[in-house]
Amino acid sequence: MQPKIYTENEHSIRQDDIDQDALDIIFHLKNAGYTAYLVGGGVRDLLLHKKPKDYDISTSARPEEVKRLFQRRCLLIGKRFRLAHIRHGKKVFECATFRAGDLENASLIVRDNQWGNAEEDVLRRDFTINALFYDPTTRTVIDYVNGVEDIRHKILRTIGDPMIRFKQDPVRMIRLLKFHARFGFSIDHKTERALHACKEEIMKSAPARLLEEFFKMLESGYASAFLDLMAAYDFLLILFPCFHHFLWGPSKTIAHEYLRAIDDFHRIRPAPLHRSILLAAIVFPILEQELNTLTQDRGRPLSMQDVLHLSETLLNGIDTTSFAHFPRRLMMGAHLVTTNQFRLTPFNTKPKFHGRFTKTEEFYYSLQFLGIRTKVRHELKDIYEDWKKSAGKA
Repeated sequence: MQPKIYTENEHSIRQDDIDQDALDIIFHLKNAGYTAYLVGGGVRDLLLHKKPKDYDISTSARPEEVKRLFQRRCLLIGKRFRLAHIRHGKKVFECATFRAGDLENASLIVRDNQWGNAEEDVLRRDFTINALFYDPTTRTVIDYVNGVEDIRHKILRTIGDPMIRFKQDPVRMIRLLKFHARFGFSIDHKTERALHACKEEIMKSAPARLLEEFFKMLESGYASAFLDLMAAYDFLLILFPCFHHFLWGPSKTIAHEYLRAIDDFHRIRPAPLHRSILLAAIVFPILEQELNTLTQDRGRPLSMQDVLHLSETLLNGIDTTSFAHFPRRLMMGAHLVTTNQFRLTPFNTKPKFHGRFTKTEEFYYSLQFLGIRTKVRHELKDIYEDWKKSAGKA
């Protein structure tokens, strides 16, 4: 297959916008006689005039050859398929050897370690917008899959038959919703039909991979839109039923206020919130609702012991009903962040701005989450500022 080549005058990428260290790696590989390109999301983001989070490189060089070329700056990782991580100062660039894949076999991919050429490498990728090469030596975009036109027309489309592609790797369906939320691109009709038809296939995915995609989207600045789509296409119900019933039920408004608050945070700050805070942002409004119901049922104020017990029960219920189980340390962190809110903002007494609590790591995360809460409940702003002052004195 002959690719479409877009010259410097035909695409919108400015080479000055590309990380110079990534370019140096590509030039070094090319000078050694190998083929090497910038690939994937980095090329997509440059075409969309967005700053890439990562600059991934694909090359004809085998991992051991990359290691010999970059020596101590290169670390080979992975057992099933080896990747080269190349260090430049504090930055790490992923360099992968061209791979091949079977586009016709609908079986779940369990091995993906066959070397290939440049064309085979892009054809095994998930969506057309992620399957573009950029060659800095010629300043051209190399397109085997009509990805440039799909970016220009804002369309999400699988490479090959979407039914087959989703069955090969069901996590691609979650990634599709991720790009839909992040870019607002429309999903082409054939791909969307397959999304509905294959949704139960998601249960064949590796839980750890799904959980990682989930948290990456909570960190992305598009968590509210993403979880809305997850609920609309039933993936939240399949994977995290407790979250689905809250986010897609009568309390949908307050739940999305917390999600929008963490989105606003991530769009301003480069470093993501700790994942215990992200989990707390989903769990806390559920806990508040349950506490309010319990208070009404009992007809009296609740104690801190009631809060601790209900938080533990709620988190255990979420974990045992979820497809992807949350790490125990993360669950404990979310438990501390949520329950500490009732120390920072007590039910019926004034907070005590002293003691060792303000010197602990859990206080720091709890205070960060109180800052998130002020975006939802503006009346908490003053007490948040008082806690910040108290912590400064401690």
